Amino acid sequence: MISIVRDPSYNYLLICTKDFLSFLSLSLSLFLSFSHSHPLKFLSDRILKAARVVYSALIERNPDLIRDRKHHLKSYRQCCSGKDLVDWLMKLNKYLQSRSQAVGMWQVLVDEGIIVHVKQELNFHDKDTQFYRFLDSEFGLNEELQEGLSLLLQMGPDALLTMILRKCPSQRSAEDLEVIYEELLHVKAAAHLSTSVRKELAAVLVFESHAKAGTVLFSQGDKGTSWYIIWKGSVNVITHGKGLVTTLHEGEDFGQLALVNDAPRAASIILREDNCHFLRVDKQDFIRILKDVEANTVRLEEHGKAVLVLEKAESTNQGGTGNISKYTVMSGTPEKILEHLLETVKLDTNDPCVSDFLLTHRVFMPSSQLCPVPFLNLECTYHAEPSEGSELEKAAYALNTKQKIVKLIGQWVALFSQMLKDDPIAVDFLETLRKEVSGDSRLSSMLREQLRDRRRTRIFRPDHTSVTLMLPVNTSVQEVMSSLVNPGGDHVLVKMNSKGDRTQLKLDTTAVYTSLGLNERLFLCSASQVEQLTPLKEQQGPDQSTMDTWEQMCPKDIASQLTNYDWELFTAMHEVELVYYIFGRHKFPGVTTANLERFVHRFNEVQYWVVTEVCLCTDLVKRAMLLKKFIKIAVVLKEQKNLNSFFAVMFGLSNSAVQRLYKTWERVPSKTKRVYCAYERLMDPSRNHRAYRLAVAKLSPPYIPFMPLLLKGNNTFLASKCSASIFKKNTYLPVSCPDSEQSPPLRNPSNIRHYVQNFEVIDNQHKLTQLSRAMER
Repeated sequence: MISIVRDPSYNYLLICTKDFLSFLSLSLSLFLSFSHSHPLKFLSDRILKAARVVYSALIERNPDLIRDRKHHLKSYRQCCSGKDLVDWLMKLNKYLQSRSQAVGMWQVLVDEGIIVHVKQELNFHDKDTQFYRFLDSEFGLNEELQEGLSLLLQMGPDALLTMILRKCPSQRSAEDLEVIYEELLHVKAAAHLSTSVRKELAAVLVFESHAKAGTVLFSQGDKGTSWYIIWKGSVNVITHGKGLVTTLHEGEDFGQLALVNDAPRAASIILREDNCHFLRVDKQDFIRILKDVEANTVRLEEHGKAVLVLEKAESTNQGGTGNISKYTVMSGTPEKILEHLLETVKLDTNDPCVSDFLLTHRVFMPSSQLCPVPFLNLECTYHAEPSEGSELEKAAYALNTKQKIVKLIGQWVALFSQMLKDDPIAVDFLETLRKEVSGDSRLSSMLREQLRDRRRTRIFRPDHTSVTLMLPVNTSVQEVMSSLVNPGGDHVLVKMNSKGDRTQLKLDTTAVYTSLGLNERLFLCSASQVEQLTPLKEQQGPDQSTMDTWEQMCPKDIASQLTNYDWELFTAMHEVELVYYIFGRHKFPGVTTANLERFVHRFNEVQYWVVTEVCLCTDLVKRAMLLKKFIKIAVVLKEQKNLNSFFAVMFGLSNSAVQRLYKTWERVPSKTKRVYCAYERLMDPSRNHRAYRLAVAKLSPPYIPFMPLLLKGNNTFLASKCSASIFKKNTYLPVSCPDSEQSPPLRNPSNIRHYVQNFEVIDNQHKLTQLSRAMER
């Protein structure tokens, strides 16, 4: 085991004095001197403040918890047991869902030296026989108790996880292993590993930390003994010949090659910053896991090449009577994967592997490859029979195979629905299959009209006049221009934003109208007129705040209409649009991600609505009221599980043009600012947005996810959150608003709905900053 490195400025004292108050005074002075010299002073001060609040509540409500205790004939003066502290916190905070959460909160205070174990142990234990003392008897500020609990609750999971990782692997409980496994799902270095490998890693990972930048973890030429994952911090990779080769950051790994090849280290690893944490796997465990993976892997080869790789996995029988073995597809050629699914698919269950394959098949297997495979299997079923068995058994086998093929195709049709109408290969295949399986009504219903959805498209000329067209959503630039000008000219289609930045679109670009960003417009002009194009006045955004319009609207009503509209946009999306967007729409000819792009566009719209309204409100008092109202809207949006608009409002409030308005923020009530600060912590991007992930884990579907985070290239998180659980759309009930007959005109739901669906915003950050500086220099 690697010993835990503690900051030398910590001072743990074994106190034997009779004067307990003197002890507390001395400890407080030591701790305060530490917090003032430590580089993380701001965070330490906040934790100290939270501890004061918790201690004040403990003394006021349950002073008997701190008392003299005896254990094994030894006395411990004025301390609390770990179990009593956890029990007290569970009763105090309704948001705690498990005792381990409370343990994590107390572990924060142990890590900071605010409470200490009577025997100087570094972990907090939920036991009657483990005793702890506070180092400060002068805690107060009872009115800020909930803020303190909120901070500890936010930091508790990290402290709990670190505590578990510090344990010797042999001492980790099943619950500990589950916590580590869940975290590995979101670590970049472990993203490509199978479930079984991650579970084995959870059992052997060792926590290792180093305090000082410049520490050499290992040198080039050393014997390879461990594989490392960077948990916190960064390291430099240096070789003798080239010097600094690269820098590795949080979530990345190193040291694997020397273990696999049993070779010396190819480079030196040096800490780039202070206080770096690592997850380490020793060579013996690493090699054992590799061998286990190989032993549980089955490869099907053709002509000397692997065409299908399966990995054995244990799963619990439905009756709970024991474990059964099944094989998971790890890789393979598209045709072999599909053949395997057809062989193993069960008629009475929905295998998630089948859904995953059908949802993503266009990435690696277009319809021209997909459609012939089941059809060929169907042909073989009709014209060939098993060589052995009775006539009844042969007939049953053939019927079972036909039913599997029809089930697979039925899932495919149900998943893609109307999207198949624009795919001629799919339509021809389904028509042929319908004739072969004429009795299956699930297929024939999809083979009707070939009309494509159309959308109103507005195109501007250089003089700002416009023409409106009705065109299919996935129309190409070439088709747009053909409908407006004669072929052969030098006309071009240009996309321009509010700042005047111009992008000339290629002729084969499709779905250009739905992919327009905030305040972007399409212009048709000759090539010589491109540089003369100027933004429309409507692109510049409003000149006056709409505060007078919506100051009479209740924040709850506004949030409810925001959520209702977001649900309309969100439920219009198809899961496959996420696949197209992540892998690149240009790789899938003829497809569109219009609904997804509209939803992403909405996030930017709401974000800049907040900034625009604040920066256009020139009255200081009203501006402070506006901030308070936006924070209240954020509170309601979070309660309604609309995370997309919640984060849009929060990002708007965090915009530099809003944050710099110090005089305005000073007028916001401290209670409201505390709520804002608590929500601000959810925006922390560290450890693959762990704060957000923990918040989402507490929600039950349906909820609207924070879409920009899912689309930013965070594939490990996307894989777990873009599943069917998020898309349980049919269970959503629209949020109700006050009855229109009893509401003032401006609070009428229809007026609020029209307002939130037609925001006019300024998206030019330079202009917003100028407006902000004009109000408060």
